[in-house]
Amino acid sequence: MADADKILQAKLVLASASPRRKLLLHQIGLCFEVVPVDVDEQAIFDRIQCIGVAEGATGLPSGGLTAAQVLAAAEAKAAGAAAKMAASGSRQLIVAADTVVLIDNLVLGKPTDQADAVRMLSLLAGRTHRVLTGVAVLDPTTGRSVSGVEDSRVTFTPLTKAWIEAYVATGEPMDKAGAYAVQGLGSIFIERVEGCYFNVVGLPLSLLARLLREQGFEVIAAW
Repeated sequence: MADADKILQAKLVLASASPRRKLLLHQIGLCFEVVPVDVDEQAIFDRIQCIGVAEGATGLPSGGLTAAQVLAAAEAKAAGAAAKMAASGSRQLIVAADTVVLIDNLVLGKPTDQADAVRMLSLLAGRTHRVLTGVAVLDPTTGRSVSGVEDSRVTFTPLTKAWIEAYVATGEPMDKAGAYAVQGLGSIFIERVEGCYFNVVGLPLSLLARLLREQGFEVIAAW
């Protein structure tokens, strides 16, 4: 564990433009810089799937192939942010995350258009699905990265076509994995969340705090 002075000198960087992730970091009292990163998530998922098929279940993290995919995407985002940032005199820790919805072994990312959002919500209606978020914390100075996956289960109430179309028309689903926001208008469709609620929002805070601690940054020391 680093001492308090070293902890407070570390600068946090969020490798995401997600307003929800920014709000969650502010919620736990952290100051940070935002460095958005675009990665080809589908290419990453395809690569991990090929590895998984070739090697079977050997070496896959708890949560299986999808867990490995979100971990790889989060690590790629952290590396991308490190590549974009100029070296500085202060220590930097980069936080990156990737969230997907999983149902019937189908990975649901962000909808491509309104019809895709309707399709996703129709799949989720009246059923329980998984939400997996991979989180990576990278120290560019040392190259050390620590990461983990949070896995939650969300149960939807049955939805009529009219409800789905009305929700999609609000625009809220369009930049959300699985085409809904548990903290927004979509909350009325949620019967139950099992596991970390903040994971479903987009950033599991308890997991993040643990990973930061492994990198020598104690969240409570920043309060």
